[in-house]
Amino acid sequence: MGLTRRALPGDSSAAVRALADEDLMPLLAERNVAAFEAIYERHAVVAFSLAYRICGSRVTAEETSQEAFLSLWRSGSRYDAGRGSVRTWVLGIVHNRAIDALRRSSVHDRRRASDDGLAERLESGERTDVEVARREQARSIRAVLDGLPEEQCRVIELSYYGGFTHSEIADILETPIGTIKGRMRLGLEKMRLALGEGIA
Repeated sequence: MGLTRRALPGDSSAAVRALADEDLMPLLAERNVAAFEAIYERHAVVAFSLAYRICGSRVTAEETSQEAFLSLWRSGSRYDAGRGSVRTWVLGIVHNRAIDALRRSSVHDRRRASDDGLAERLESGERTDVEVARREQARSIRAVLDGLPEEQCRVIELSYYGGFTHSEIADILETPIGTIKGRMRLGLEKMRLALGEGIA
């Protein structure tokens, strides 16, 4: 599925680039390269920044951002303006890809650590019990987090996994800070009820 130049009759690349993000999306759905380039130029830096904050690795963040924009190219027709701005949609794709990359990386690291330290772990039953309890708690938290409404889940993940402040999350999601704080409060309250009072 290659890139092709599909421009509107009489429109130049400069005219396409002058359009608002929401006006570029129908062109992107038609595989208009100038529309894709405009979206990329407007959002690539913040997309990389988000991926880097979540993944903690420049290489992984670059790969994640590239995968996200490739996904955008392939699925641009699925954009729904009623669900948020183009920036929010792009960052949602980046966020999901970065979390997936983080999970893959942690699984790989755990497998490698497991192979490297198998004998040591077998000698220490107490540490193994603690590790099992920690993993079970992490699974429980992830299950509860996945059960939250998407907007609450995204705010909590950006804060706890991404390390973003409320103000930064408000900027990323182009949402008022009061709404971000409300979503965080509601999401954490639901998690507390589901998990008990052990979560802060």
